Amino acid sequence: MSHEIRADYRQTLMFPPCLEDWLPEDHPARFVREFVDRLPLKEMGLQVRECPEGRPSYGADLLLKVWVYGYLERIRSTRQLERACRQNVALIWLTGMNYPDHNTLWRFWRDNREAMKGIFRQTVEVAAGLGLVEMVLHAVDGTKITARGSTHKAWGRKRLEKLLKDLEREIEGAMKAVEEGERGESGEYRLPAELTDKVELRRKIQEKLAQLEEQQREHMNPAEPEARMMKNHEGTRLGYNAQVVVDAKAGIIVASEVSTDANDKFQLKPMLEKVQEGMGRVADETVADAGYCSGEQLAAAEKAEYPVLVNLQGGDPSQEEPGEYQASRFVYDAEKDCLTCPRGGVLVYECTQCASSKRYEVRRYRCRDYQNCPVRWECSKEKQGRAVKLSPYLPAVQRQQDKQRDPVKARLLKRRMGIVEPAFARVKHLLDFRRWTMGGLDKVRAQWSFVCALANLMTLYPLWRKGHLRRA
Repeated sequence: MSHEIRADYRQTLMFPPCLEDWLPEDHPARFVREFVDRLPLKEMGLQVRECPEGRPSYGADLLLKVWVYGYLERIRSTRQLERACRQNVALIWLTGMNYPDHNTLWRFWRDNREAMKGIFRQTVEVAAGLGLVEMVLHAVDGTKITARGSTHKAWGRKRLEKLLKDLEREIEGAMKAVEEGERGESGEYRLPAELTDKVELRRKIQEKLAQLEEQQREHMNPAEPEARMMKNHEGTRLGYNAQVVVDAKAGIIVASEVSTDANDKFQLKPMLEKVQEGMGRVADETVADAGYCSGEQLAAAEKAEYPVLVNLQGGDPSQEEPGEYQASRFVYDAEKDCLTCPRGGVLVYECTQCASSKRYEVRRYRCRDYQNCPVRWECSKEKQGRAVKLSPYLPAVQRQQDKQRDPVKARLLKRRMGIVEPAFARVKHLLDFRRWTMGGLDKVRAQWSFVCALANLMTLYPLWRKGHLRRA
């Protein structure tokens, strides 16, 4: 006769189960333990607070294992990590039934924030040692991640100016009422509390506008002033621009950085320098989308001998106008200092002005015979005739165009999305990392480096399960 299986809470074991038997052999926690145990923690500079009296402090390796496995399980709060160390079997196993509290975990991260960046470098070295980094083709890209600071509490210049204007009108009306009431009264008169509050509010608004003007900002959260308004999957939010460079062979992230720029236009050379710093050289080719298209950056990469392929469509000023009369079809004559349009018309030098980025100057050329041109309105809608701005970096853009006419190079450029997007998928979907839990650029950079290290570990874990990485 069969019986239903139920828990027997009075059962006593003669031989308690061994801690090693709690997890299967291919469990991710075992991979985390093996990886952390092999790290040169002292060389990386990891420290733990030491107390001369009382209970001994926790080891750096133990606390690091908690952070690594916690992030892999989408647990990033120190209080949630503390709770998981008592409830999550894998973390109980990893800590050896020790239970660090949230203050201990927080102090470990605070004291080792810079040293934690070394974990990312270690993952890259491990992957390179296994032959997973070829340095043949890299892809660079960025993603906007929402800041910890509230977007709704950010100061907005337009909103503050409108509020100040309305407030000035209210104060003016209230002051007139006060003056009329004061004429019929004698003795000392004090401003009403309501009016005093409005005057104080006006002063605060004026101070906020002065700070925005001083920093030449349109928005700012005083609690996190380094964050910028950026467009991401949530809309326009305060955030940071997280950058990665990914190797094509296995999808290993080889360089990471965080910028406060709202776009990727000036991130190409800095990211290549990060690769050079970490790997000793750049890849044979690095591909990027149109967001990185900048004549200045192309020229800088060319000067540094960094081979790049950047999608020029829609990202370069010479490609803004499609069709037969787009700016790239105008030929520059250096000897005569003029431009020739596709019909043979001449555009003469008009003036020199700052580029839209205000980082360099461009020369503007304008058609003088536009009134007699049969295609003047097809060429341009300007009433004063067609004008073309000539960037000092145009030769670099043209050389990039010539390079991409090679069918082999064109195919490499098309591979960009398949190289870099899986890395962002691991970060945003598998790790569910869509908002910073740290505030300030330095802390955000450390967190991004740590997250990229975890993304690399997720790439290495299947190989470890198959036995390609030697287990302890």
